[in-house]
Parts: sequence; structure tokens; C-alpha cells
Amino acid sequence: MNNYTAESATTAPAVNGVQSVDRAVSVLEILAQRGEAGVSEVAAEIDVHKSTAFRLLGALEARGLVEQTAERGKYRLGFGLVRLAGAVTDRLDITQQGRPVCERLSEEIGETVNIAVLQEHFAVNLYQVRGPGAVGTHNWVGQLTPVYATSSGKVLLAHLTEQERASVLADSEMRKLTPHTLTTRTRLEKNLAEARERGYAVALEELEIGLHAVAAPIRSRDGEVVAALSASGPTYRFTEEHIHEIAPVLIAGADEISRRMASLG
Repeated sequence: MNNYTAESATTAPAVNGVQSVDRAVSVLEILAQRGEAGVSEVAAEIDVHKSTAFRLLGALEARGLVEQTAERGKYRLGFGLVRLAGAVTDRLDITQQGRPVCERLSEEIGETVNIAVLQEHFAVNLYQVRGPGAVGTHNWVGQLTPVYATSSGKVLLAHLTEQERASVLADSEMRKLTPHTLTTRTRLEKNLAEARERGYAVALEELEIGLHAVAAPIRSRDGEVVAALSASGPTYRFTEEHIHEIAPVLIAGADEISRRMASLG
């Protein structure tokens, strides 16, 4: 019996496409590690026939992502990667300029401090410093967190245009992560309006039970909000009252990072 259905006919090219992408990324990683490599080396490393490795390298070369060295048959990374890297330069700058501020604030506030940016309908954490009083060892760096349930996400949402915000939230399921999560647009919009008015956003056990957080906006040279600086801690110590007390300190820290970013231009 032939199991090759209409569905498998549709999905097979997609699966093969994903496999090709995975192999192409592996090729780039190999060249990054080795500096340069030949077709045979690449083929052996990713366990494919030489002809497949040659086609992968040819496709990457056509895009400028790899190039042949003076010694024919050897490949290295191409300058096309610089174009791609340029897309994250601002994020790298935010991390670099924010590092000393985060370190100082984590000591001053005594809690974990993070820098996050918007990625699709998530807030992704770029940098973290754990304060002396931090509980646990959770590393938020690289973590995609829901924009509607985190202080960083709320700050980033609050300063989008109404149309941009609607687009981001349309892709968010807005699931109830805890009994305190805001899951209706009306309640969230009211919360975001308060965040814009006072200059910082608060999340009270909305992502996790027992976790409070507060965040302030980091701005680019032209005043656009490009990131959020947050502090988070356990509810028994990082109380709502305490959050409002230390908010001016966090805002000042975010403003300092903004000034440091502006000085780069």
C-alpha cells in the first residue's frame, strides 16, 4: 500500500527545505570555527555527499555569505555576513552600554536587572545581572517572554503606535499564565496608559507566582523606545510599595543608558 498521501506530498518539500537550511547554517558554523575549509571537509563534517556540500557552498557564495580563498576549493566566511550582523548592531550596543549601569543597579537595588528588546510578539532578554539578594539561578538571557505579562514587554508595547501594538498583540495568545495575568485588551491598554504616564511599567505576579518586576524605557538618540531596563525579585521582598519607591532609580538608570547610546552617534 502506498502511504505517500497528498499531505506527505505537501510536507516533504518543506521538510527538505528545513534540512537544507539546517545544513547551510552548519556550514557557516564550521567555517566560523575553522577559518576555512574545503568541500570534502565540509561534506565529512555534516555527513553529506561532496556534491551536496558543493551545492550548499555555491548557494551561500551566491549570497556573499561565503567566498573562495586564493587556494581554489577552500572556502571562508564572506562579507555578506557583515550586512546581516548590522541588523543586530544596535542590540549589541545596548548590551555594551548598559552593562556598567546594570551592574551598579543590581548592587543598589539588590535584585536581578535585565535589558530586553522587542522581538516579534515577545520581549527577549539580552543581558542580565543578578543582584546580591537574588534568589535562585534562573538565567533570563535569550528567553522569549510574553509582552503582555512582563514589565519589559509592557514598556515596549506602551511606546508602540496603536497600529503596531495591535499587530503585536494579534500574534499573542494572551493566555492566563497566573491568576493575575492581564488577558483582555481593555485592561491591558489601561495598564499601558498608566505606564506611559508615570514612566515605568509594573508586572505583579503576572508571569510567575511569587515574582514582581518593574521596567523603564531605554531610548535611541531620536527618542524612540528601543529597549527596556527591568528589575525583578520575589514578592516577599520586592513588594509593590518597594517597586514604586525604587522606580525613580531604575528610570535614571534607563536614561543613563539612553544617553550613552546617544553619545555613540
